[in-house]
Amino acid sequence: MLVAAAVCPCPPLLVPEVAAGAAAELDGVRAACRDALGVLAAARPDRLVVVGPAQESGCGPHPQGTRGSFRGFGVDVDVRLGAEGTGPGAPERELPLSLAAAAWLLERLGWADAPVEGLGVPELLAPERCVETGAGLAGQDERVALLVMGDGSACRTVKAPGYLDERAAGFDAAVARALGAADVAALKSLDVDLAHELKATGRAAWQVLAGAAKGADLVGALLYDGAPYGVGYLVAIWS
Repeated sequence: MLVAAAVCPCPPLLVPEVAAGAAAELDGVRAACRDALGVLAAARPDRLVVVGPAQESGCGPHPQGTRGSFRGFGVDVDVRLGAEGTGPGAPERELPLSLAAAAWLLERLGWADAPVEGLGVPELLAPERCVETGAGLAGQDERVALLVMGDGSACRTVKAPGYLDERAAGFDAAVARALGAADVAALKSLDVDLAHELKATGRAAWQVLAGAAKGADLVGALLYDGAPYGVGYLVAIWS
């Protein structure tokens, strides 16, 4: 059963070494993420599942101990999802960037409260599949927590990665309301095509959360809502 969830954005710029001289611009986002992870730890889950968008090669499960890297951005930063894995041998695949960002956040917090596993989801995964996936995750243990990674629209300003789209602000506002109110129905109703057009990478992961939270009666709170660099970043907790 889902007992708590945290929603965080997943830009590589969360890692100060990647952001370099602009690192301070995301201090508020990092602080909100740290607070959200603190809520997960306080829930004392038996299992933490990290969910985030992934390209085809990174989709599917990533066991505890899977490693990730930000070396593609020219920095010497490696991460690992939780403690060393307990299975036979190290995982062969590398974490997708969304889960690598989560691993960095967890390492920064010093997470040692429960076993951790990751799940990369395709950005265009159908809503019903997302909901089914979430329900399956919630049923894995008596006390399951989710760390849900994903960005809002990337079209909030003319300098945004997707340029300016007048629909972006409204889309992000609707997501912010849904996350802040733990509104499962509103998350389930997010439009796949619109989210894709606005380059909102978090849509599928948020709908996985909606599936996991059905019947859990959790209360939401929005900790951060902003659009640095024209990209919607949201931090929320459900507990």
